[in-house]
Amino acid sequence: MSRMLLALEGIAGAGKSTLRDRLLSSAAAEDIHLGHIGQFAWLSLEATRSLIGLRSGRPAETSEQAVSAARRDLELHARHNLAPALSMGPVVADRLTLSTACLLALLHERPVADYVRQLAEVTPARAELTVLLTTPPELCHARLSSRAASRRFGEDPPTAARLADLYEQAATVWTEETGLPVLRHPCVAEPDLDLLTAACLDRMHAAVRQAARL
Repeated sequence: MSRMLLALEGIAGAGKSTLRDRLLSSAAAEDIHLGHIGQFAWLSLEATRSLIGLRSGRPAETSEQAVSAARRDLELHARHNLAPALSMGPVVADRLTLSTACLLALLHERPVADYVRQLAEVTPARAELTVLLTTPPELCHARLSSRAASRRFGEDPPTAARLADLYEQAATVWTEETGLPVLRHPCVAEPDLDLLTAACLDRMHAAVRQAARL
């Protein structure tokens, strides 16, 4: 099976879950076996402790400790989760490398490029296509405010705006570093969702056709 890893990135409320669900249902309707996977592996106790702290807004003792934990988790994710899933067909990841790099940059106040480059060295976890949802932070906040769940770290307007800027920077560095494409587009209304779904399905069909030829 030809490899096709798709990563959905963007701030909370940008529409990642909505796009993921549309992709899963559309792929099933077209007889494409599309797997779904999350951002982290959670297979190392030490790395998991650090990542849980980071997700809660608590920096690690040092930036080096934080990126070491993130890289260790990503390596395990690639080996034990991504590789088996990709052997079955295309896979969509709800957040992946760029989200982790942005979280590290936000909490440790260092250039996001540093973290993108270090995490991109885990080549088996590189997504062939990254979709960065550039939905305006104000709309994302309005969407989150209508949900019953309590707010998480990074969802307040000032932090979300800062994260949105970090994502833009990270996407640029990602393509410069890996040569892999990033599709940047907002997910504001139904036509946006239709466009994004079609673009992703086109890439999946290409991967399936390539596998058939092989």
